[in-house]
Amino acid sequence: MLGLSPSVKRWSLDSAAITGQSAGMADDPYALFDRWFAEARAAEPNDPEAMALATADSAGRPSVRMVLLKGHGRDGFTFYSNADSRKGAELAANPHAALLFHWKSLRRQVRIEGPITEVTSAEADAYFASRSRDSQLGAHASLQSAALDTRETFERRFAEMGERYAAGAVPRPKRWTGFRLIAERIEFWSDRPHRLHERRLFTRAGPGASTGSWNEGLLSP
Repeated sequence: MLGLSPSVKRWSLDSAAITGQSAGMADDPYALFDRWFAEARAAEPNDPEAMALATADSAGRPSVRMVLLKGHGRDGFTFYSNADSRKGAELAANPHAALLFHWKSLRRQVRIEGPITEVTSAEADAYFASRSRDSQLGAHASLQSAALDTRETFERRFAEMGERYAAGAVPRPKRWTGFRLIAERIEFWSDRPHRLHERRLFTRAGPGASTGSWNEGLLSP
């Protein structure tokens, strides 16, 4: 820590204790994400599973929106949407995406990039069945990302869906599905004073969604 101010030295030591740096850098980004995500769920006041999803169309024009993480593991990071939405159309044309978690209470970010695959019908059915009935009806009522003349039009469609499926379970719409991002690049960002942030990068060294080793290093703040 030669040349660092006392305040930066003190922060470096504190941060090392918090992140486990003193024991050496972790070699498993999934385990590190699990730990950070658990800490975010304990600390964040709202929606720790919220993440920015960036996609791009076939011409490379980007768009971004917030979605909710609904599953994660060594096979990838999963979210659900209408395949006819803007995000769905862009993923069909260009099946690569980036995710960003920002846990403000912890002053941490995680950036994840990789190709996208669609979940199985069984997975989509199981998750859809777990949603509240109003959320299920809303998925039928919403022509997601399509132009809407008035809010009343949507509310009328929602009421119509309630009548249509008044008895029994609400089926999953055919174009409502899930997507899984297979991580090829994961960056863990930790806030430090004076913008001297720590950026730890993992890049996949071998092929495969759940196997293969990772290269690890640091990025300049």
